[in-house]
Amino acid sequence: MQGRPAADEGADALRPVKGHWQLDDIAYAQIDHAAIADDEDMFYLLMSASFVETGSDTYATNLGAHYAQYPDIQQWLQDRWEHEELQHGASLRRYVETVWPRFEWQKAYDGFFAEYALLCTQEALLPDPRLEMVARCVVETGTTAYYHTLRELSKEPVLTGLLGHIRNDEVGHFKHFLGYFKGLQAQDPVGRLRIASALYSRLKELRESDSDVALRHVFAHKGDLFSDRQRSFDDVAQRIYHLISSGLPAQLAVQMLLKPLLLPPRIESCLHRPISRLACRMLAY
Repeated sequence: MQGRPAADEGADALRPVKGHWQLDDIAYAQIDHAAIADDEDMFYLLMSASFVETGSDTYATNLGAHYAQYPDIQQWLQDRWEHEELQHGASLRRYVETVWPRFEWQKAYDGFFAEYALLCTQEALLPDPRLEMVARCVVETGTTAYYHTLRELSKEPVLTGLLGHIRNDEVGHFKHFLGYFKGLQAQDPVGRLRIASALYSRLKELRESDSDVALRHVFAHKGDLFSDRQRSFDDVAQRIYHLISSGLPAQLAVQMLLKPLLLPPRIESCLHRPISRLACRMLAY
């Protein structure tokens, strides 16, 4: 397992991708501080997201090794997916450090990464490459829903634009993982029962996800920021999870979750409502 606790190195390693948005496209100097600086909820949500995205090269390394026998998949993971995920981390870090400069980001991230890296192992991946692609579709559904919700919550224009970029990237990642799954499925099909099981198991894991680890480390290192609120970690976590749950784009999430099942349209329509209820409970971070 590889990883970079020193997040600055990850930012330095970003390679420009032609046609893709860049950090210089984000007008950090134009941030409306009055619209965001006192927003405690967004502080926790954005800080947590910046940690998780910055550590994504660890996942990319493991996935690349997992798909070593599929050079096209491995190359995309290394050249595009890892690059874009690290760019998300770098852009979010720059935003939160601009808005809350007193937060010791690197120190808090180092503590997060020490715990997070233990979750990012080859053993955590599903052995069957087809089913791991299904699991990746679930994760990308979760991140798409998360950034969609954050964008809806944002009252600061620069942040709204940044979150729109990230959300669109996550949709693109979902489409790639789904396309790779379809290709593998066409070569050697796996039954829908096993696909549904992989979907469900990864949905359950999202409730004990890296976002919870990140939130705990943000809270532990917040210092005197928002000290006037006098909230315990449990209070903060409950409020944050409720906020995300209530804003979850269920329709979008269900449409994405059903795609790997490759169902006929009529059957997919019948499953939409029960899957929607399940997704709202399990994607609630």
